[in-house]
Amino acid sequence: MITQCSSRCRILLSLLVVIICESSLFAQSKYDFSQFGHETADFIKQPSRWDRNDWIKLAVMSTGSFLLIQVADQPARDLILQDRSYLYSIPVEAGRIWGELYSPVVLFGGFAAHSLITNDMTTRKIAYEIGQASLYTGAITLILKTAFGRARPFMNEGISSYHPFSFRDDYHSFPGGHTATAFVLSTVLSRNAGPKWLKILAYLPAVITPFSRIYEDMHWVSSCFFGGALGYFVATWVVDIHEKSDMLNPGNSSTPLLSFSFVIN
Repeated sequence: MITQCSSRCRILLSLLVVIICESSLFAQSKYDFSQFGHETADFIKQPSRWDRNDWIKLAVMSTGSFLLIQVADQPARDLILQDRSYLYSIPVEAGRIWGELYSPVVLFGGFAAHSLITNDMTTRKIAYEIGQASLYTGAITLILKTAFGRARPFMNEGISSYHPFSFRDDYHSFPGGHTATAFVLSTVLSRNAGPKWLKILAYLPAVITPFSRIYEDMHWVSSCFFGGALGYFVATWVVDIHEKSDMLNPGNSSTPLLSFSFVIN
């Protein structure tokens, strides 16, 4: 519904406000609002600078989604509708919660608070990247959801029902917003982890999220595939630009976080 769409906008706006407030509390010039502005402008210009590999990634995302619509969307829904007994189970609920729009706000606030108390650059970087990647992904997701207007599965309008430029949440199935958010969080946390096993473990909740949304009859398989890819690539871009900056200015680089299991649990 419109109120649910407005709720998304309010959460994205609140995340932006938190970034501004958090940035103003630091004396350092790194990971502040000025940097956010410059990087956002660069992000918006990115499509005009894409090379062959970037266009291939978009083609794979689009083609993969189209193929999944044809071969997986309806069979997957028919399968999950056969047994709804796990609708409120812990895995399904955990997957949903990890992809909720308030999750980036909570994680951002937690890492930002830690960096303020301890003056730790690593958690400051993680907070900044969670906020930045979540805002970019959320904005793109909201635009695409509104533009496509794809009916959610529970509307029972079939796999090819579209209502372009609809503001009703019932017609915001593509791409999967929860899955996009989940992969933003897991990608940022994974990229900032130290041990390889922790990098892999960080993706566990993100993998659960699309299964949760499909099982809840809120999204199609194709929508979750595109949303997950979107969240992953946006978060990867955000982390990459900071790692490149650290390579050019090694004195200002942060160290990998050895453990953030408290975030995953």
